Amino acid sequence: MAKKLTKKQIEHLQQRLLRERDRARRSLGQYDEMAKESAEQNDSDSYSYSDHMADLGTDAMEREKMMLFASKEGRYLYRIEDALRRLYKEPEKFGICYGCGDLIDFDRLDTLPHARYCMNCKLKEEADAA
Repeated sequence: MAKKLTKKQIEHLQQRLLRERDRARRSLGQYDEMAKESAEQNDSDSYSYSDHMADLGTDAMEREKMMLFASKEGRYLYRIEDALRRLYKEPEKFGICYGCGDLIDFDRLDTLPHARYCMNCKLKEEADAA
């Protein structure tokens, strides 16, 4: 069986996860605000016929890009919240690799606090998927 993270390490990771969750929520809020502003601008511009087709295409591309970033940030927020649920539910098992059952290196968890796999298992998973 793998060793466990220390209480101090768990507290550190919890704070990292909480900070990341707050940052992701702020980012999603900014995307939401930009989408509202864009929609309001489009509504007010709909009465104007001065927009060039290229401008309309650029605007559509920018909206799509913004939606893709927001979607990616939403998935990241889900992974962060899932890690917090795991941490609160079973703190003694947090940081244990889902693949091999060994303790995930603390430096990896500090960098990627929602990691569920050690580097060896993650690399193996990616190689198997390729």
